[in-house]
Amino acid sequence: MTAKGGPSYRPALMLLSTLFFMWGFITVINNTLLPHLRSVFDLNYTQTTLIESVWFIAYFVASLPSAWFIERVGYRTAIVTGLCIMAAGALLMVPAARLPSYYLVLTALFVIASGIALLQVAANPYVAVIGPPESAPARLNLVQAFNSMGTTFAPLFGGYLILGRSVSGTSHDGAVLTAAQRLADAQSVQLPYVIVAGVLVALAVVIARFNLPSFGESSRRAAAQERKHMSLWRHRNLVFGAPAIFIYLIAEIGVSNLFINFVSAPNIGDLTHEQASHYLFLLWGGMMVGRFVGSVLMRRMSAEMVLAGAAAGAGIVMLVAATTTGPLAMWALISVGLFHSIMFPTIFTLGIRGLGPLTEEGSGLLIMSIAGGALVIVQGWIADHYGLQTSFFLTVACELYTLFYALWGSRVADGQTPLSPVGEAAN
Repeated sequence: MTAKGGPSYRPALMLLSTLFFMWGFITVINNTLLPHLRSVFDLNYTQTTLIESVWFIAYFVASLPSAWFIERVGYRTAIVTGLCIMAAGALLMVPAARLPSYYLVLTALFVIASGIALLQVAANPYVAVIGPPESAPARLNLVQAFNSMGTTFAPLFGGYLILGRSVSGTSHDGAVLTAAQRLADAQSVQLPYVIVAGVLVALAVVIARFNLPSFGESSRRAAAQERKHMSLWRHRNLVFGAPAIFIYLIAEIGVSNLFINFVSAPNIGDLTHEQASHYLFLLWGGMMVGRFVGSVLMRRMSAEMVLAGAAAGAGIVMLVAATTTGPLAMWALISVGLFHSIMFPTIFTLGIRGLGPLTEEGSGLLIMSIAGGALVIVQGWIADHYGLQTSFFLTVACELYTLFYALWGSRVADGQTPLSPVGEAAN
């Protein structure tokens, strides 16, 4: 955690770990919210996954402006702003639930996701370069483990406060709700989002008072004249890394969003949505464990080889989930979390490796690629037309590209400059 001969960045990393926890927590509340909204608004799978698509479209819209914003106001101000934007979006869920309004829900989620995009553009490269470059993948996997801790506890929170307090959540799939029950179910989301908004504001206050170290000279945006001779597109690891994140997000979001509906099916787990949310806890728990384990493995093995092993394992268990039934299919889908765990942070650190002064721009491009999660609507369409289980063959194809990136696409061309640690106070 400490650069050679430099200061310790452990306090900053500990604080940022809470940030990773919160945006993971809020993102995965969607996984319990989507089956809930499907019942409240009587949506098909395509309309349900459109909700999540709007979430990830926000990443596409907000990521590059976020990089520009960070350059001008500094990291601390950008992080505080992102938390406040998220809090505003969470509070917007209150009128959206009281009406209730499907389109206002989409607007609220878009605002929350825009705030998270700003945090992602700031925090991911920040963690990657505030220590020795050789340990960047292990370091980002470690703090991302706290992100997974948030995703692990979110289904319990959402299962209890949303699904557990609604008729749709405590009924088996296919139950028909009256108009009064739909209204009551819609309003059950108000309390969880008010709690979330309060926590975000408190965290923004803490970070506003904390002195964060900043990037060093070699990792700051290049001067205008120097920048003319540089190009992001000369870095193969970034060129193939952006689509790797885009495609990986299709896999991760497709699995998590359709998980509750899949394991609730009579031929798989035959559970209520509330019961299924407890198994979703295991899926995200596997991602948390996998990131802690991955952080250790990457101190002994190359990040590329760990990523290749994870991609191969994910492809195998998804084939099992797509072709079998009963407990075997359910546990295969649960286990994919363990293999998905290290993919995003590892692809990200491999993607920005060697960018030097272009790190901020490269980071913005990689975070913009999170918009790949919006294509989960394609999986929703496949599920509507060919069956929910068949739709997981799309996930298998995504794992194959990740394997390609690990084995070849992530290689850095000779002569590229490694990242350097930082050493000054952030704005």
